[in-house]
Amino acid sequence: MLIQERFEAFAALGAMWVLWLLVGLSILSVALMIERLVVFIGLRGDVVKLREDLAKMLRNNDVEGARKMLESSRCVEAQIVRAGLLEADRGPASAEEAMAGAAKEARIKLERGLAFLGTVGNNAPFVGLFGTCIGIIKALPQLSDPAATAGVVKEISEALAATAIGLLVAIPAVATFNYFMRLVKTRMTRADALGHVLLAYLKTRAPTPTRSPSSRTSSSAAAPPATVEPQPKEA
Repeated sequence: MLIQERFEAFAALGAMWVLWLLVGLSILSVALMIERLVVFIGLRGDVVKLREDLAKMLRNNDVEGARKMLESSRCVEAQIVRAGLLEADRGPASAEEAMAGAAKEARIKLERGLAFLGTVGNNAPFVGLFGTCIGIIKALPQLSDPAATAGVVKEISEALAATAIGLLVAIPAVATFNYFMRLVKTRMTRADALGHVLLAYLKTRAPTPTRSPSSRTSSSAAAPPATVEPQPKEA
């Protein structure tokens, strides 16, 4: 009974504070959407042209020109491949590891704040439903009083509004979260494709290990001489 009494006292607060909570979450979500949109716009570029120019410079062995081109580009794909190009003198394996590390850092930068959007989108309807339950619990004791009909209708309307606002907050948050996550996946895929242009150049340029003449001579000298068995004389 003690728990029930305390919960009824809590429900007496009504659903208005839940409405304000949802409004606050909505404002934060919209602000985060705008901030993420500005970040994604600032890190975009013409990756198709960048890939063609990079392949052309590497075919001409213009590594320094490729490095300057990647440094001047603002897109995140160029930043990832630039990290691999800086390690190109250490071989393809080092360049690939450097690009993998740069890709992880870029993903963290792009996904910053998206977890909040996903959380709001998944839980805002339940917050609204919680407000609806509180509002109805507050309105139920007043049903026994015929003179309080107007107040009951007001409480129920506030309770139902909490669910509606919860859905109104959740739908844009979920849609934006899915859109930004799709952009992150697309950027990472393009960066991987651009990185393979660099790896193809480095693997082609890498010398193929061959046996030197001295090693062949030494191996021939180390081999034991062949013995010739004497043939029996004919009678």
